[in-house]
Amino acid sequence: MSELEAAYARCEEITRSAARNFAWGIRLLDVDKRRAMSALYAFARRVDDIGDGPLSAVEKREALLRVRGEIDELGSGAAAGDPVLLALGDTTNRFSLSLAALHELVQGCEMDTETAHYERFDELVVYCRCVAGSIGRLSLGIFGSDGSEPTVALADTLGVALQLTNILRDVVEDRDVMGRVYLPLEDLDHFGCAADASGPPAALADLVRFEATRARERYEIGLQLLDHLDRRSRACVSAMAGIYRRLLTRIEREPLAVLERRVSLPSWEKAWVAARSLSGVGA
Repeated sequence: MSELEAAYARCEEITRSAARNFAWGIRLLDVDKRRAMSALYAFARRVDDIGDGPLSAVEKREALLRVRGEIDELGSGAAAGDPVLLALGDTTNRFSLSLAALHELVQGCEMDTETAHYERFDELVVYCRCVAGSIGRLSLGIFGSDGSEPTVALADTLGVALQLTNILRDVVEDRDVMGRVYLPLEDLDHFGCAADASGPPAALADLVRFEATRARERYEIGLQLLDHLDRRSRACVSAMAGIYRRLLTRIEREPLAVLERRVSLPSWEKAWVAARSLSGVGA
């Protein structure tokens, strides 16, 4: 096995273990695209681990600055010995991925080091576009879409929908472990909840359902992207979005559950969604 093949194998291993929901969709792609998407997600995990890790805010910003330098050097040979950067550099060259979008992913993580709250929903959307919309836009390069402005906008919107679902799922972990509350302060106040996402159960349930509706509206728009993709890429996106939409449905059904535990789907249900997606049944 060559060093590059080993690098891609390592990225696939990281994706299977650290991006379990997305891995169900990625495995539906052909070999080249599957490896490329795994390289992208392994890199995204590395960036995310810096933002969520134990370093101080200053140390995190310094680490993210180094990552920015690594992005600029992708494909130059400087990544020797680093399987994630080696695979990502090859992917970037082969699929002409946007370095600007990779930098935007880092920008989203930098935002986590600078603020623990967002005042308004439109500010939160900016964050979601950085950390998730950027991945959607980068994925288009791997999928081989036409790259038109409407298609890019759909990928961005779908990324926001996925990230909003993540935010609702991780309310407790983000607040109690990371010290962050992503739910907009204006919404918390409107529903009679405190800035730390505590308050009367009925008010919290209404708040979660309200934010879930915002995510669902963006799924309805973003999933129009499927019409612009080939069969395998469509199956990949359909599986990933389908898993997250079912997760969102579970959150809507039991909105207070997100304040007690991390809501998730069993593996059999994810496999069922992936199988349906591959057979052409929409998300």
